[in-house]
Amino acid sequence: MIQGERIRLRPAKVADIDMLHSRADDAAFEGEYNDFGLNPDRHLQRSFEADGLLSARHGTLIVENMAGEFVGTISYRSVAYGPNEGSKHYAMGISLAPEQRGKGYGSEAQKLLTDYLFNTYPIIRVEASTDVTNIAEQRSLAKAGFTREVRVRKAQWRGGEWHDLFVYSKLRGE
Repeated sequence: MIQGERIRLRPAKVADIDMLHSRADDAAFEGEYNDFGLNPDRHLQRSFEADGLLSARHGTLIVENMAGEFVGTISYRSVAYGPNEGSKHYAMGISLAPEQRGKGYGSEAQKLLTDYLFNTYPIIRVEASTDVTNIAEQRSLAKAGFTREVRVRKAQWRGGEWHDLFVYSKLRGE
């Protein structure tokens, strides 16, 4: 478990899988920025059985408040800008329950996960991308210590159209 001041990140449990499946196809939970279409039936169950939703390549953690209430999920995946191991870093994404948004939980979760990745893996960089219109996420990333780097044009197909993204990063030691 990764403990913060107001939230904690924890691995998913067997008891979480049904709830996570129901949220995965819930447009209100995913919101306009995380709706990438329907998911295969029980896709999380298969991943959970394979690796508990945690590995060096990718992972999903539960975000909960100190009362143990579900706040959302945060995930990471390995990406690279070159073919060698030294070019490896992580990209992260977050989905918060609608009733939990705007409380500062997202920036705290992003900071906690970034610190965990730097403390666990020999990487120099963690990044996140967000739609250019997602002002709340841009503020959250900045609050978590990320720097906006670049606009990537027409990088994401979502909701029947192409979207521009901003890429943010945090380097080890920042």
